[in-house]
Amino acid sequence: MNKAQLVEAIADKVGGRQQAADAVDAVLDAIVRATVAGDRVSVTGFGSFEKVDRPARYARNPQTGERVRVKKTSVPRFRAGQGFKDLVSGTKKLPKNDVAVKKAPKGSLTGGASATVKKAAAKKATAKTAAAKKTTARKTTAKKTTATAKKTPAKKAPAKSAATAKTTAAGKTTAKKATAKKAPAKKATAKKAPAKKSAARTTTAKKATARKR
Repeated sequence: MNKAQLVEAIADKVGGRQQAADAVDAVLDAIVRATVAGDRVSVTGFGSFEKVDRPARYARNPQTGERVRVKKTSVPRFRAGQGFKDLVSGTKKLPKNDVAVKKAPKGSLTGGASATVKKAAAKKATAKTAAAKKTTARKTTAKKTTATAKKTPAKKAPAKSAATAKTTAAGKTTAKKATAKKAPAKKATAKKAPAKKSAARTTTAKKATARKR
């Protein structure tokens, strides 16, 4: 059975061939789009469609036997439901006046609205979380800026005191050097004084000798 025959098979049940073609196209399009997006499409009693990722691997060319590297790829996979398997294997018989695929339970068809509501709520929660993170990041940045501003004067003060200490030390060293240079001059003067006294004594001795003669 191809697509055209499938449309003809359900045309009487949906009100015409055009409606049947539109229904088949809509169902197939929805399945393909959901599978490509990575969602699992599950139909109770029929089966499920899903996307499967295959890692890179090595294979052999069946004609030459040469080893060939196969790139990483994704493929669609269909798994038949248990009801479908039972009908194919003959464990269960096809119903004559009912659909072969198990009907959806009551209330399950209204799940679309609830799912939409859940998605909207999830989006709002995500938006709130993002806003909270941004606010926290701003507060953290503000705290860091304030802490940096407070620490900056404390860093400058030691620099000034160090410079002052260096200047004072340099002044003291210069003063010590000047004092050290002046000290020898005083010692020299002290040493010269005895020389004058000895000269005076010699002169007095000469005068006394001259008087005795």
